[in-house]
Amino acid sequence: MKTGIAGIVALIVLLVAIIVGWSSLFTVRQTEQVLLVRLGEPVRVVTEPGLHFKAPFIDTVISIDKRILDLENPSQEVIASDQKRLVVDAFARYRINNALRFYQSIGSIPAANIQLTTLLNSALRRVLGEVTFIQVVRDEREGLMQRIRAQLDREAEGYGIQVIDVRIRRADLPEQNSQAVYQRMQTERQREAAEFRAQGAQKAQEIRSRADREATVIVAEANSQAEEIRGSGDAERNRLFAAAYGKDPEFFSFYRSMTAYDQSLKSSDTRFLLRPDSEFFRFFANSSGRPAIRPATAAAPAPGGTGQAMPEPAAAPR
Repeated sequence: MKTGIAGIVALIVLLVAIIVGWSSLFTVRQTEQVLLVRLGEPVRVVTEPGLHFKAPFIDTVISIDKRILDLENPSQEVIASDQKRLVVDAFARYRINNALRFYQSIGSIPAANIQLTTLLNSALRRVLGEVTFIQVVRDEREGLMQRIRAQLDREAEGYGIQVIDVRIRRADLPEQNSQAVYQRMQTERQREAAEFRAQGAQKAQEIRSRADREATVIVAEANSQAEEIRGSGDAERNRLFAAAYGKDPEFFSFYRSMTAYDQSLKSSDTRFLLRPDSEFFRFFANSSGRPAIRPATAAAPAPGGTGQAMPEPAAAPR
């Protein structure tokens, strides 16, 4: 009987020991840090991964992520220093570097995200409100993100949070303003294009006028030179004709007449109506070109007549 009771007691003691031992152990993973709270009061922070001990039943283990966490901020409308409205889409990266302060001030990651979103929006408005639209979208964007990160990190330090990075994903005008800006840019580009076309047309007209003027001058000079050459040729021809006529006038007259016959009596429809004894055909009747000498004939008196000469019969037509 006593042996049975002793066995039950030993079993109970062993079970209690197992429960107490199990309650005094906890594990810390690589991606987390643990805050031990004893009866509502923080005791210590464990950051080393592995198996650790705690007071059983009175210590509470609170796990807090120690990885870099994301904070996605919804798009915000910010007014720049030049009174232009901007739609800014930004995000941040942070981690919890002081678990005790984080637990005492905020207590959870969702609450930390809400608080950091408010702080990030405030930093965005403060920093971007001091610069112009051009500085935000083009000139000083990197420097502005560094300033926003520094301000957010300084404010988040009281919550045990370290801000690693802040990035502006997009900074643009609102949709209605963007359409107006695009329309104005399009109108400006069209005006510049029309101005360039007008300048090009003016240059083309100047070049065309200059080319026409130069062509007119060249043609006039060429005509002048042609007239001079033609005049010189005519003078040389006349000189040669005069020299040839002076050497042999009869041959020159014959040559000129033959040339005239060759030019005028070609196989075409050209016709002449001239007398056969005209000056033009003088070489047809006589090779020397001189008019033929007709012998004088005395008129014999007709028998029984009055002694008057009879007229010569007309030549038969050829």
